[in-house]
Formats: sequence, structure tokens, C-alpha cells
Amino acid sequence: MNMPTNEAAWMVAKNRPLQVKPAPYPEPGPGEIVVRNRAVAVNPVDWMVQYTGGLVFGWIKYPFVLGSDLAGEVMAIGEGISAVKVGDRVLAMAAGAVKQRNRASEGAFQAYTVVLERLTTVIPDTVSYAEAAVVPLGVTTAACGLFQKDLLALELPVLDPKPRDQWVIIWGASTSVGSNAIQLAVAAGYGVIATASPRNFDHALALGAAQVFDYNKPGVAKDIVAALAGKAVVGGFAIGAGSVLDLLDILPHCQGRKFIANCSAPVSFDLVPEGRGITLGVMIKLLGAAMRASGAVRRKSRATGITSKFFDASSVVDNEIGPAIYRDYLGPALAAGRFRPSPPPRVVGHGLAAIQDAFDIQRKGVSAAKIVVELG
Repeated sequence: MNMPTNEAAWMVAKNRPLQVKPAPYPEPGPGEIVVRNRAVAVNPVDWMVQYTGGLVFGWIKYPFVLGSDLAGEVMAIGEGISAVKVGDRVLAMAAGAVKQRNRASEGAFQAYTVVLERLTTVIPDTVSYAEAAVVPLGVTTAACGLFQKDLLALELPVLDPKPRDQWVIIWGASTSVGSNAIQLAVAAGYGVIATASPRNFDHALALGAAQVFDYNKPGVAKDIVAALAGKAVVGGFAIGAGSVLDLLDILPHCQGRKFIANCSAPVSFDLVPEGRGITLGVMIKLLGAAMRASGAVRRKSRATGITSKFFDASSVVDNEIGPAIYRDYLGPALAAGRFRPSPPPRVVGHGLAAIQDAFDIQRKGVSAAKIVVELG
């Protein structure tokens, strides 16, 4: 039997455009699956890695294959696999860039990718590959922030949740992480107060938020505090640079837990120029902005008694959150129509050569949508 040929959109070196070149065809190890990718999605971290010259994911050895979000068909399974079989339609979080994995064969931006069975979900025929590809990294990050024991530590989601009369504040609800966090929190029985721009209010409400507030409106903190009067709050979820400070204006005046799960860096990487990486001048600006932002958070945290913790999705590779979401909840919820792939896909091209353009589109800014490239 002839082995399929593989190609990848390689990042051949720091600060360089992606190049489509041949790649080894991967073989699954124990607990691993090989997926033929039909659609992949782009996240901000992808172009950040490309343009920051090693500041983000500095452990990567080049050439490398990036990409976290994929959907496709199972081509092969390794030992110990029982939840999926060859031929299944799946979505999966590709963990190649996670430090403890760090393998190009596990990057999403290629024709065939090795993924972990514990981070894979069989999808129903009612969900397209493009729709499925928007889910993995967003739902993983949202699940870590909401359910991980060292973060908000909420109860896990179920198909038929009972209302708990407890509330969580999600700042940045129209983002990929925010869209998934709303749905997961509601599926766990919690009420959600969210923030977004006014054009995305309907998006957040449709996903289950009870109320949505304009994060740019003067006095929005007082409005949210008033909406939560008499309610038990389980904490805040900060999505977006500066959002921790916003939540620090709210939580001191609420009843309940004084904790913020934060998945965003203190500053934006938009200052980094394409093709040049981190110059000395840019590094000075970034470090200065980060120090000012971090200092402001520390001062306000001391004054209010509110604690916060930064996290990313890498811990899900080894902890119990991955199986709880991917094996136990997500597949049945998608099949029952209780979970919506969100934000909706915006397909910007076809084939691996389109992924670099997708990076550039994502970097310019996307609202209530996720950039997707369809493959063969």
C-alpha cells in the first residue's frame, strides 16, 4: 500500500513567510490519531509567533509547522484508542507548539496531522469542517479558565444543566475564547454577564449571556455592578489586553469570589513590524508598556484584595480538562445542537498556500468571526 504524501505550510525561520513544502507522513503513537485536515483556523498566536522572532514560543526549533485548530477525517489510530475510529469526522486541538509536545508533525497547518485522542471530538454530519475548525483552541482556553482547579474552578458542563444562581463576568465575549466561554459557563449552570461592542451584543446574547454591556462605554463598571447587585459572583474571565484592570473595577463591589482568570498578555503585539521581528526600539516599547500595565494591575490588586492569574491552554495536554470537554461533553452537545461552533467561520482561501494570507487578514483584526482556510 502506497503511503500518502504530506505537505505543510512550514515556518522555515523566524520572521519569515510560510512556505509550502513536503512534510513527512506522520505515524500515530499510543493515544494519538492521524487526521487528514479538511479545514484549519488561524489564531492571533500564529502570527505573533511568526513576527516576534522567538519572543512567543521561544522553544520552537525551525523549520516548524504551526496551527492549533483543525477538522478532518481520521486516517489512522494508535494503541489505546477507543473513542474514535478510522473514517470518523473529527475536530481536534493540535498541540505541536505546546512546549511539552513541540513537534512539527503535530501542527495543524499541513495535510496530515498527529493529534491526541484526548483532545479530539467526533463531529455530527450537521457540522461542516469549516464550522468545526473554529472550535478547538477557543473551547480549550475557555474550558481551562472556567474549570481548571487553580483558576475559576467551576463545575463542569452538562447537556441539561440546572441553574445555580451564581454568575461569572466574561470580558471580551465576541472573541473566540469569549464565545466558547459563554456557552460552557451556561452549560455548567452559571449565569453570564458579558461585555462586547454594541454590534456584537446579539452574538453574545444568542450564545446564552443574560446581559451584555459595551466595554467602551464610560461608567460601564458601575452598570455591571448594578446588574449584579444581590447576586453571587464566582469571578471574572479577562480576555483582551487591559481587561484585568476593567474587572478590578467591578469585582470589589460584587458579592462572591474575588478572582480573575486572565488569558491575555498585558499589551498588544501590533507594534511588531512584519518581516523585521522584535527590533530594539520595539522591544523597549513592548517592555515599557508591559511593565506599566503589570504595575497598574499589581497596585489595584493590592488595593482591592482581588487576585488574578495568567494562563494559556497548554496545561490541557496533561490535565483532566481535555477529556472532560472533548470526550464527555463536546461531541454529545454538538450532536444535540446544545453547543454552537462560534464565532462563525470566515473562509478566506483554499489550500495550504492560503494560510499566510489568512495570517495577514487575522492580524488586521476580526470581529465575531474566525479566519478559516479549507484544504483538500
